Amino acid sequence: MRRLNIILTIFSYFDCPLLKKGILFSGLFCITNISFSQKLVLNEKEYFETQGLNVLVFNNEYNGIFFDEKTAGIEFIHHGVRTVTGGAIRLHNTPEQWDLIPKMISRKVNKANNTIEVILRYEDFDFDSKIIVTPRGKGFVLNVVLDKPIPKILEGKAGFNMEFLPSTYFESNYLVGGKAGTFPRYPASNTETRPTSEKISQFAKHNTFDDRGRKEYIVTSPLESGKNLIFAPENPERTVKIQSDNQEVMLFDGRDLGQNGWFVARSLLPANKTGNVLTWYVEPNAIPNWTREPVIGFSQVGYLPSQKKVSVIELDKNDKVLPSASIFKLSEDGEFVEKLKADVKVWGNYLRYNYGQFDFSSVTEKGLYYIQYGDQKTNTFQIEDSIYSKTWHPTMDVWFPVQMDHMEVNEAYRTWHGRPFLDDCLQAPVNHEHFDGYKQGPTTETKYKPLERIPNMSVGGWFDAGDFDIQTFSHVSVINSFVESWEAFKVNRDETYIDQKTQFVDIHRPDGQPDLLQQIEHGVLNLVAQVENIGHPVRGIIVPNLHQYHHLGDASTETDNLPYNSALKPYESNGVSTGTFDDRWAFTNRSTFLDLRTAGALASASRALKGYNDALSVKCLVLAKKLFNEAGAELEIAKNEDSSMGRMGKGSTMIAMLQLYLSTKENQFKTGFLDRIWKSLDENVELNINSALLALPAMDDNYKVKLRAYVIKYKEKIDKEKSDNPYAVPVVKRSWGGSSQVINWSISNYYIHKNYPDIIDKEYVYSGLNYVFGCHPYSNLSFVNAVGNRSKNVAYGGNRADFTTIAGGVVPGLIFLKPDFLENKDDWPFFWGENECIIDGGAWFVFLANAANELSEKK
Repeated sequence: MRRLNIILTIFSYFDCPLLKKGILFSGLFCITNISFSQKLVLNEKEYFETQGLNVLVFNNEYNGIFFDEKTAGIEFIHHGVRTVTGGAIRLHNTPEQWDLIPKMISRKVNKANNTIEVILRYEDFDFDSKIIVTPRGKGFVLNVVLDKPIPKILEGKAGFNMEFLPSTYFESNYLVGGKAGTFPRYPASNTETRPTSEKISQFAKHNTFDDRGRKEYIVTSPLESGKNLIFAPENPERTVKIQSDNQEVMLFDGRDLGQNGWFVARSLLPANKTGNVLTWYVEPNAIPNWTREPVIGFSQVGYLPSQKKVSVIELDKNDKVLPSASIFKLSEDGEFVEKLKADVKVWGNYLRYNYGQFDFSSVTEKGLYYIQYGDQKTNTFQIEDSIYSKTWHPTMDVWFPVQMDHMEVNEAYRTWHGRPFLDDCLQAPVNHEHFDGYKQGPTTETKYKPLERIPNMSVGGWFDAGDFDIQTFSHVSVINSFVESWEAFKVNRDETYIDQKTQFVDIHRPDGQPDLLQQIEHGVLNLVAQVENIGHPVRGIIVPNLHQYHHLGDASTETDNLPYNSALKPYESNGVSTGTFDDRWAFTNRSTFLDLRTAGALASASRALKGYNDALSVKCLVLAKKLFNEAGAELEIAKNEDSSMGRMGKGSTMIAMLQLYLSTKENQFKTGFLDRIWKSLDENVELNINSALLALPAMDDNYKVKLRAYVIKYKEKIDKEKSDNPYAVPVVKRSWGGSSQVINWSISNYYIHKNYPDIIDKEYVYSGLNYVFGCHPYSNLSFVNAVGNRSKNVAYGGNRADFTTIAGGVVPGLIFLKPDFLENKDDWPFFWGENECIIDGGAWFVFLANAANELSEKK
């Protein structure tokens, strides 16, 4: 009662207008945000803005590739953090990734009326809806308008949803209709089962739920419902109010269906009505005069004494660059002492932020340091010799072993996973489109009938990424990169026990063999199995069911590890086979491009494996020549039938010829490579420069002289590209982060520096690593898990539901949300474009770290 009196006193003092309506609930909101917020305005980038808040209205739309990536619809960037997404008409209480999504038919930005209007369509149901967003008061009004009533099949199913990031609201409260509750750390709300006949089908009739043959599905029940809802009233940075004029607002926890689910505010659309059928007033709190704290970008690994050291300081657009910053060093008596105070150079605006650069290259004394900018101090970092020498160890010691398919992987007291996919694989059915982008054409192009077992495939290979498929081209990239690391640096570190006979791996246990060669062998074993048992390399091998695909945890439990037997009933087993249809499928369409790239990888592996596994080395070269010869005939067909395939095959021919020449020294391959490389460089110098550089040691001086002109052209091009941002590296703006692009850019620069040091210096190599290690937008975390003083806390792997990482994985980094927002969340692992580590990215990082270390050791 005393608390109520205090509330009423405050209301009377501030004359809260919502109190006059007699809504005590709404009054609670007035306390949190004491009414100084500015109105939203429609800016030149076509989103609504006030200081501390951006409201995006379908600046980013559902793309349909992986359906709901949680990067579309009406979204909030709330005090610098994207907290809300998915504002759209949806057909489920808590949509899963593969539930149907609306297509945006039109988007109209009316600057005169200060509104944004979108029309959404569900083609399957001939159902259109219009959403109109208009600023009002301290928030905005959202109207849903229908020209026709919703179809009967969607009554009670179609509604307006807005999704709130769970990690943002953990340990916060909510109020719905004046009733308080706590956002659960772990999902624990009610669900019910309903017959499958009532469910709106998911994409292409796939199903994320294994109903065990019961023909039912799960529906989430609301945590609460009412006409008024407040998120996090105790936290002004995250407070959001929703008031509905005509329909109740229900609050759901989507994590009951999938660990990647969000909290959902939802109102159903009424049946048999047209016109304005739903109105919400939405008011995200905006703290008066809020400015984002500066992000001081620097390498979490540290710096070499002699290298260039530039911190990039990212600032709110309403913030100004301070005139100076300082470097403090730990002294012998344990106190930090200022060693440098220097100017901060104003760089200017990039996307949505202002930037300054603080050059402290003059600090060369070895030791432990931190940067101070205004009141902010960074965590400490090192200036030492050979700081790059160990940065790649977690990637080889831990991450790659964990990714090993068909192996039990142990680390000290834990088992990462048992032996997975011992059931080989099945031939994919013809004319089949898989949910992960795989397609099988009208024929199998193998000796196997659709769904026939392909034997001897449970060997070698790596899980491509956070899911558990074999992607052949990724394997090709990894093998090529590992061979380059072996030949360039003779990486002989031995910290992993790998036994192919017993299919057992033990991390941190030396076995007397270089881990790098053992990993090359492991990847090659699967490629060889494909060629020997299928007849050619395949696009990929992956589980057929969507309820398997989203599997989290131990990979060995994704199937029952027994071959499928159609004579048995589902979940029935005779001990040697099973009626459970869970075996992975091989998508076996033959590709000239993949044949040639695989030939190149096997040819390169034959060199590395010589003296380690001579029998496999010989087999690699034999199969490489076989694939190359067979691909030659296919290439002529491809040229006539498909010009794009012809172009891909043509570029791959050059790469295969180079590797075959390096392995055999046969003149035909050298001549073929030289006939193609110069035209390829003329067409695209950036894409083909690495192939030209790899060939240098095997070519004469005339080749090196001729290549020099292309290297100069390459440098001019990359200098122009990197000048558009303050980080001096190519920043990728798309829905998959660009860490791998930066790493490969640095690798090209390394090869050029080795051969043309007067054109490109070492800093072009180091700058890429600095970016990956923390000198990048949004945060200053290292994008390599467990590498650097502060690195990623979460990543997208089989362990993503545990909000953990696997040491050594390289995350993609920053995704781009139109028109101007780069993001990499470290409190939510389920954004694969930001946090999913991939095998080729890890291999490229191993090479670059060794390359930088080699440069650091040369005086």
